Amino acid sequence: MNFNATDIFHINNESAFNALAIKIFNFQYHHNQTYRKYLDLLKINISEILHYQDIPCMPIDFFKNHKIMSMNFTPELEFHSSKTTGAKASVHYVKDTKLYKASLTKGFRLFLGDAASYAIFALLPSYLERKNASLVHMVKILMEENPNQDGGFYLHNHAQLIKDICEAQKKGRKIILWGVSFALLDLAEAHAAEIQGIRIIETGGMKGNRQEITRESLHKTLIEAFSPSTIDSEYGMTELLSQAWSLNGNPFNSPPWMKIFIRDMHDPRAYLKHGKSGLINVIDLANIHTCAFIETQDIGMQSGNGFEVLGRMDNSEIRGCNLMAQ
Repeated sequence: MNFNATDIFHINNESAFNALAIKIFNFQYHHNQTYRKYLDLLKINISEILHYQDIPCMPIDFFKNHKIMSMNFTPELEFHSSKTTGAKASVHYVKDTKLYKASLTKGFRLFLGDAASYAIFALLPSYLERKNASLVHMVKILMEENPNQDGGFYLHNHAQLIKDICEAQKKGRKIILWGVSFALLDLAEAHAAEIQGIRIIETGGMKGNRQEITRESLHKTLIEAFSPSTIDSEYGMTELLSQAWSLNGNPFNSPPWMKIFIRDMHDPRAYLKHGKSGLINVIDLANIHTCAFIETQDIGMQSGNGFEVLGRMDNSEIRGCNLMAQ
């Protein structure tokens, strides 16, 4: 490679992002067999790709049926997506856990501050009950940043969760409660007003446990139950090593090494302007060792300086990313 993996963390403008994206694109074309085959089938002349917006994104389903690697390596981690009965899980092979941790912690710090300053409590039942869930690993890394060892994972024991949060608050800790949407709603219905003044990060949709609702409705319910609290959202997935963040119900924004585009559902090369809904495409330059250019099955639109997540494409499987169907 004619670049270092950590170069992504020095991006500070459009020109720098474009230069590195083009380098990574060329590297992955030559060293990622699956991505190259896909580009060749599209008859892409890579010498004509001079801007990151012209880089074709690989369908996310390829992570289910192919071993997505740029050059062969022995992975230090494997992340597996959730799946419906009879379906295949996506597998993301992580070559460098240090790069993954750096992307996670630096991105978190940009939006929420230093993870070490929070006691993080996690209510992630559908993720804890299976192996290799990227969300569980991600939250665990952030928990371990805190030197006080407050916080932890909780399956269904709401009473213990509330007791531990209250004790941490008495110690003066800043609290994050990180939960999958349906579990947060269960907690709100059974224990409204028992915890207040915390930061809640919701992610993960309903996982088939409840009817899908809008993010606005979810936040309204959580604010009414746990007010005054801050309700934020995280947008990530098994196939990405970086995350986007929505604070206080505002549009999602991503770190400098990650960009989001909205494309026409019928034309994979046509990108849409603000206010028009389409499929979310992601460039995540932390995915140096797999594929950095991903066409998701999430529906969204550009909004303000960020983007909104509106739902899932018809007939696509419900997976572990933030999904709030309109």
